[in-house]
Amino acid sequence: MCFGPSSAEKAAAAESQKQQQEAAAASQRAADEAQREEAEVRAEAKQEDISSALDARTKRRGMGGGAGRRSLFSSSAAGFLGRFQ
Repeated sequence: MCFGPSSAEKAAAAESQKQQQEAAAASQRAADEAQREEAEVRAEAKQEDISSALDARTKRRGMGGGAGRRSLFSSSAAGFLGRFQ
């Protein structure tokens, strides 16, 4: 004891420290996985909210889901070809 810890004590301390590091790494991986899953759930909910908001906006504006432009070949005179008739 006068000369410090023996080699067996050093080895036991090193093994204990290694086990603690492995346990900490495992818990960190578990925490990272849980955080990633939570982020995925939030992203999916956000995507659904955005999609529903865009669909509602499209319906409110009276567009049938199209690009919102008038047809060039419409049957009324408002189309491009109606100018030449």
